[in-house]
Amino acid sequence: MSSEMLPAFIETSNVDKKQGINEHQEESQKPRLGEGREPISKRQMKKLIKQKQWEEQRELRKQKRKEKRKRKKLERQCQMESNSDGNDRKRVRRDVVHSTLRLIIDCSFDDLMVLKDIKKLHKQIQRCYAENRRALHPVQFYLTSHGGQLKKNMDEKDKGWVNWKDIHIKPEHYSELIKKEDLIYLTSDSPNILKELDESKAYVIGGLVDHNHHKGLTYKQASDYGINHAQLPLGNFVKMNSRKVLAVNHVFEIILEYLETRDWQEAFFTILPQRKGAVPTDKTCESASHDSQSVRMEECGSDSDSSEEEDSRNELDSPREEKQDKENHTESTGNSLPH
Repeated sequence: MSSEMLPAFIETSNVDKKQGINEHQEESQKPRLGEGREPISKRQMKKLIKQKQWEEQRELRKQKRKEKRKRKKLERQCQMESNSDGNDRKRVRRDVVHSTLRLIIDCSFDDLMVLKDIKKLHKQIQRCYAENRRALHPVQFYLTSHGGQLKKNMDEKDKGWVNWKDIHIKPEHYSELIKKEDLIYLTSDSPNILKELDESKAYVIGGLVDHNHHKGLTYKQASDYGINHAQLPLGNFVKMNSRKVLAVNHVFEIILEYLETRDWQEAFFTILPQRKGAVPTDKTCESASHDSQSVRMEECGSDSDSSEEEDSRNELDSPREEKQDKENHTESTGNSLPH
C-alpha cells in the first residue's frame, strides 16, 4: 500500500469506530425488556407491606374497639355496685359534715419575708388546702390579704390555685370581711388559753415564716385591731424538747383533728412531727416525781423512823407542788403558734 493511500485508510477506520461507539451507546440507552419501572428500595417495600397489613387488619381493629367499649361498660357497672356498698372513696366523701368554723390564714406579712420564706408559706398553704379537702369535718377556709410575693410565687409555681375549691381567696384584709366580734387571733403570745373551739367564730392564723425575727407581732396586731386572741393549750398537754413554735399547716391540721376527735391531746400527738420530741405532760411529771423520790430515799436512808416519816410526807407533798408549778409555768409561757 502506497504512502498516499495510508492517511485515507486511517481516516475511514476512525469514522467506522465512532459510528460503532455511537450505536453501542444508543442500544445501551434503550429500555430493556422488563425494565419499564425503576427498582423499589427496601424502605419502600417495607412501607408497602405495612400498608397492606394495615388494610388486612382493619376488621380486627374494629372488633378490638368493640371489646374495649364492652369492658369499660362492665367496669362502670362494677364501680356503681361498689359505690352502693359504701366501699368507694366518693361514697365516703358524701358522709362528710362541713363545719361552720371559719379558719383564716392572714397573709398580710408579705413584706416581712424573703422569697425563701414565701416559698415555705406557699407549701404550707398547699398542705392546709389538701388536708381540708380530705377532712371529715372541713372548715370554711379563708386566705386573706392575698397578693405581693406570695401571689406571684403561686402564679409561677402553682397556676392551678385559681381552680381550688372550697376556699375563699381574698385580697382584702380579714377585718374587712368578718365582723370584729367573731374574730379570734391564734397567737402564742396571748395570755388566754383556748379550751374549746366555738364553731360560730373565725380563727386567724398568722401566715408568717420569720424564724422568731418578729416575736409578738401577731399579738400586737390583734391588740391594735381590738379583736380577741388566744393560744392553743399546747403546754397543758405536751412537753417538747424543741421550741414550741409550729408551722401554719400544723396549727391548721391540729384544729381539723380536734373537730373530729374533740380531744386536744390526741390532736396534738396525731399531728406534731416526731422531731419535736413531744411527750404527754403527765408522763414527764410522773418521771420527775419518781426521780426525786428515789434521790430523797437514798439521802434519808440513815435517819430515824420519825424523820423518815416526816421526810416521806414532804416527798409526797413536793411532787404536787412541783407539778402545780410546772402547770402554771406552761400555761403562762406555752408557745404553740408561729409569731
